[in-house]
Amino acid sequence: MPSLAGKTIFITGASRGIGLQIALRCAKDKANIIVAAKTTEPHPKLPGTIYTAAKEIEKAGGQCLPCVVDVRDEEQVTKAFEQAAQKFGGIDILINNASAISLTDTPSTPMKRYDLMHSINARGTFLCSKVAIPYLKKSSNPHILMNSPPISLNPFWFKSHVAYTVAKYNMSLFALGLSAELRESGIAVNTLWPKTAIDTDAINLIAGEDYRKRCRRPDIMADAAYAILTQDSRSCTGNFFIDETLLRQQGVTDFDQYSVIPGTTDFMLDFFLDENISQLQRDKSPMSGQKSETNAASGGAVNVEQIFDKIKTLLSPELLKQINSVYTFDLQGDRWYLDMKNDNGSAGQGEPPSGKAQCTMKMSKADFQSMFAGKLKPTAAFMGGKLKIQGDLPTALKLEKLLKQMVQSKL
Repeated sequence: MPSLAGKTIFITGASRGIGLQIALRCAKDKANIIVAAKTTEPHPKLPGTIYTAAKEIEKAGGQCLPCVVDVRDEEQVTKAFEQAAQKFGGIDILINNASAISLTDTPSTPMKRYDLMHSINARGTFLCSKVAIPYLKKSSNPHILMNSPPISLNPFWFKSHVAYTVAKYNMSLFALGLSAELRESGIAVNTLWPKTAIDTDAINLIAGEDYRKRCRRPDIMADAAYAILTQDSRSCTGNFFIDETLLRQQGVTDFDQYSVIPGTTDFMLDFFLDENISQLQRDKSPMSGQKSETNAASGGAVNVEQIFDKIKTLLSPELLKQINSVYTFDLQGDRWYLDMKNDNGSAGQGEPPSGKAQCTMKMSKADFQSMFAGKLKPTAAFMGGKLKIQGDLPTALKLEKLLKQMVQSKL
């Protein structure tokens, strides 16, 4: 059986999440792992540092070198590779896992955030790959693996967050180019992307506990990465792998083992896979019924005012404390607001009296009604293109708490 025993693997962004899980899977073979990340002190909301990751990796059977690395910093990256090669005698594998995300449209994307995404996703990936090449050329089975998607030019993936899409695709474009450039050197360059959303602390922070239940555990990405990295580098290169597809080809049949909640079938699907578009465009809520779809299709009247009147009756001090945000809704040109932050809360037509909203949600009146009736979940609406968000995405997803109460009250 192929093994990564004794191999040295440099992983960016491996202090938590998918990067850490890949490191732990490789550590089972007694591989040497370099955890290259910025986190040296615990984040207030996201657990894990390069040092806690190192302890987990060593406990799993591997050796580890934690390195403080900002992938945008050429000096830090170069130094980390030098330290790794000195400690372990060389480098066999680079995994470009570090990435930044902002699911915002163009007007809502600050240039500072744009620069962050492109400097980490694109420049960081290029820099780490460039520095790694001389070391990889000395390896017997060298690999570069990007945590990035297959490239699709379908406008569906660009229309809601073009800055992020382009930044993420840059990682895949580098994989495409490097696979051709390095083929004669025997260095494999591939990408790996999940079919479904993956349960990480970052997803939990952004989307909340309820969405975690519709994810797969990062183990599926770790097993898929392992399957790639144990292939012959001269014959396995230039591929855009999808975790589930790859593992099925490897003979895996039990995918329930990767579910956060065993038995789940209604997974939250991931971006950038054209095969997912039709499902993302459909209402993914299990409460959706033919009746609501028929009403929407027939253009039945939507009483927005009635919905906001119902919302007003649910504005409790406890709910305001939990959500603590101000929203505006653009419903086919009609503006409405929901203030769940100031005084006793308020809702109505027009702009919020308290000032600027933290988040504007743009959608059709029919989809608005479906969302507040519990028939359309915000994440499904957003990923399916039915909902456009201007402002803070985590703030938008906080509305799930209100939506639950709306469903319970049988709007």
